[in-house]
Amino acid sequence: MKWHAELNMNHLANETGSATEYLVLLRGINVGGNNIIKMGDLKTLFVEMGFTNVITYIQSGNVIFNDFEKDRLKLENKIEKNLAQSFSADIKVSAFTLSEMAEIIDKKPDKYGEEDEKYKYDVIFLIDPLTAKEAIKEVKTREGVDEIYEGNRVLYFKRLKEKFTKTYL
Repeated sequence: MKWHAELNMNHLANETGSATEYLVLLRGINVGGNNIIKMGDLKTLFVEMGFTNVITYIQSGNVIFNDFEKDRLKLENKIEKNLAQSFSADIKVSAFTLSEMAEIIDKKPDKYGEEDEKYKYDVIFLIDPLTAKEAIKEVKTREGVDEIYEGNRVLYFKRLKEKFTKTYL
């Protein structure tokens, strides 16, 4: 696996102008038959909330859009409230600007994602108010198998493939 992201950096100019481009991750939708939400319905809701340039990604619950709100917590609260009203489900979200996503990629641990044959890699996106410092204290790792690193609103996991059945993660 080559560590990469397909972020359109031309959109970062939006963050200094009026609208900011956000990526919002919805937790726990379309998993195991729970909280089933069609992406068309999700996109319609985001448009109805006043967001522009709304794009959904497969059935993942990832939504990209533009908005003028600069306060991330206000934005997340607005989305969670509307999701609850529209879909009768308590769905937590985590919003990131494209520059925050670029920082998560740029500040990954050294060599993270570069030894694809040897390790399995995951990035866990945290939902406020949980911080990486708090979360990492709660994660049990197995020496020689698991590695975990703190990031800005994320945890980076790395697991040795040959001992994958021994992992605690």
